[in-house]
Amino acid sequence: MKKVCIVTGTRAEYGLLKPVIDKVNKSDELELQLVVTGMHLSPEFGLTYKEIEGDGYPITDKVEMLLSSDTSVGATKSMGLALMGFADYFDRQKPDITVILGDRYEMLAAASASMLAKIPIAHIHGGELTEGAVDDAIRHSITKMSHLHFAATEEYKNRIIRLGEQPKTVYNVGALGVENAKSAKLLEREELEGLLDFSFHEPVIMVTYHPVTLEKQTPKEQFQDILDVLDKHREISVIFTKANADAGGRAINQMIDGYVEKNKDRCRGYVSLGQVKYLSALQFCGAVVGNSSSGIIEVPSFHIPTVNIGDRQKGRVRAGSVIDCGNDAGQIEAALLKGLSPEFKNKIAGSENPYEGKETSAEIVEIITGALREGIDMKKGFYDR
Repeated sequence: MKKVCIVTGTRAEYGLLKPVIDKVNKSDELELQLVVTGMHLSPEFGLTYKEIEGDGYPITDKVEMLLSSDTSVGATKSMGLALMGFADYFDRQKPDITVILGDRYEMLAAASASMLAKIPIAHIHGGELTEGAVDDAIRHSITKMSHLHFAATEEYKNRIIRLGEQPKTVYNVGALGVENAKSAKLLEREELEGLLDFSFHEPVIMVTYHPVTLEKQTPKEQFQDILDVLDKHREISVIFTKANADAGGRAINQMIDGYVEKNKDRCRGYVSLGQVKYLSALQFCGAVVGNSSSGIIEVPSFHIPTVNIGDRQKGRVRAGSVIDCGNDAGQIEAALLKGLSPEFKNKIAGSENPYEGKETSAEIVEIITGALREGIDMKKGFYDR
């Protein structure tokens, strides 16, 4: 049995990884090592490791790292704690491969420790661009530490190769989030309304906004423009999903709490909806507003508009249902009204999602299994074409 370590640090990331975790857990050739860290272990973010336990997956270890801070200094110190925790973990458990998704600072620590422990890395969602966030540099750094690459589009696959990775190690498998959206058993409206204590009377929008780490505006300034637009359009009901543990995220979450308290008749805020409730809610939303990657990757599969604010997702491949706009209130309002218009809804009714694969999670696990059978050479040559 080959030991496959899968690392997860956020609720959203776990939701994406869940089908991979499930297939590794059920494999006759692989032994699952599931490591939780970051926001999963924080009371402030809902102690979401309990959701993982509730799903029946055994947690191999918990790597504590989050400090009670949402500053860049706090994030840097948290990375240091994570690096020490993962160093101890890899020394004890000695997995045969580490599976990492994405571009967050928790994953940079896990990748660095895995590399130094001479454990190969399989990286999911490399090759993408998010020019407005520090995540961009983290993602490409993890690519250069990794030995297997699972890209979500052909463009991203080609970019990974241009970064010097051997073509035979790079695969276009589509996005796990799209697979989840198409395969999940979604809740009916009445059941979902009961679980959320929220009525989906049109128009309803979902708002998810994270701090833009490379912009000069403070998170409060960034987010206030969205709230100003919502104040102008009180006919719109709103579901807020809260920000991640990035620098400035706490300020946004406090603003959400304050706004929901003043607008209980039409607004709800959630630390974590969980995958099924989140995807189920998208069925009944008229638009998704914010700067989350989910608005670019998963939401187009529901044929509803995404109002993508600012530069956080700049550079990502996007469907025709995505409306890009600036950060100021006027541009946000214009984009929102365009997205909610019948004309735009009709226009995107048959739009395709460029992130759609075939059997993404099965392909990832099959490729990892085959590579472990053959053996993975830690030495990597730089591919120049």
